Amino acid sequence: MHVDVEGPVTAEVFTLACRADRLVLTGPCGAAPWLIESGPGEHPVDTVRRIVEGVLDGVLLVHSTSWRYERGAVVLSFVVVIEPAAIGAMDAAPVVRVGLARSSSHAPPDAIGHLQVVEHGVRHLAWLAKEDEVVRTTLDDTWHQALADYVPEPFRQLDTPNAGDRT
Repeated sequence: MHVDVEGPVTAEVFTLACRADRLVLTGPCGAAPWLIESGPGEHPVDTVRRIVEGVLDGVLLVHSTSWRYERGAVVLSFVVVIEPAAIGAMDAAPVVRVGLARSSSHAPPDAIGHLQVVEHGVRHLAWLAKEDEVVRTTLDDTWHQALADYVPEPFRQLDTPNAGDRT
């Protein structure tokens, strides 16, 4: 099946590095997401990879982790993994744990914060580090240790009525 998306597509890029067994957010915008508009005729993954590799050194991995519709555009969230030495003079902040944004069984969450997108992205990366050969072998032992506490979760609304209250 082929699906065409008309209108703007924005890539929201979160650049991660693992420094001393700690995950940090960094990049051209520091810990804030880096927003890149994908134009017509180029796949959003190709756009992000091209721009990220043109600006950052030490890029190990570029992976889309989620999407949402926001401000009239489809927003694709990406996790970009870089070598710690590539942080250089860019601002960096520790990744902090937060609860995930929760939806109903038929509607998106009322609001999704950037740190919730990062939490989801890191959980997705942790799952890939166990299940995907390319990600598993690209990330070193420091990454695997840092990701050990990140566990993908089921769609909670199908578990119990109050399950969404847990963090």
